[in-house]
Amino acid sequence: MRASDGDRDKVAGVLREHYAQGRLTGEEFDERLERLYSSRTYGELARLTSDLPDVDLRRMTAAPVPANPSREAQRRGMAAMWGSWAVASGVNWVIWLIIGVTNGLDFPYPWPLWVMGPWGVMLLVATVLGGRGGHPNR
Repeated sequence: MRASDGDRDKVAGVLREHYAQGRLTGEEFDERLERLYSSRTYGELARLTSDLPDVDLRRMTAAPVPANPSREAQRRGMAAMWGSWAVASGVNWVIWLIIGVTNGLDFPYPWPLWVMGPWGVMLLVATVLGGRGGHPNR
């Protein structure tokens, strides 16, 4: 009988669990994963787990896949992106300031605006739109 992608995902979860428990070495795990994704039948899948305890492919359930990131995770992600923008902008302004001070207070064109402007606009749009962007699963 032909195996589906979901069946292969279930077996991959089982192999990861046995690898985490120390029943498989890293090399064995990689080799089995390689063979797993080229497997087409239940028989081929069963051979990959035949030497591992308590593996019944018919009664296995797929590992739960998180549907959408939580609001808190999205908020933390946006905060990290804004933090990166602020640090990069600050570094650029400090460099600009050092150049101006070392030139006898003759400050150059404010080029850091070209770094922080487009990046900041993109972040602002992402923040305002939040999770309403074009992602089909949201």
